[in-house]
Amino acid sequence: MEPKELFRRAGGCSAVAAKLGLRSHSTVLGWKTIPPHHCPAIEREFGIPREELRPDLFRREEAQP
Repeated sequence: MEPKELFRRAGGCSAVAAKLGLRSHSTVLGWKTIPPHHCPAIEREFGIPREELRPDLFRREEAQP
């Protein structure tokens, strides 16, 4: 997911920064990709699975039959 899609779904870059405990919204505006160390908190706070945030790093576990 691109950072701007995250901002759209989360209610803006200020909302993301506030929920992550960052000092300023300008911090997240500089993201070219979503930092992997923030994915667990974004998943918890906004309900967006880390597999959607960074599919290049996280994979959804498939249920075994």
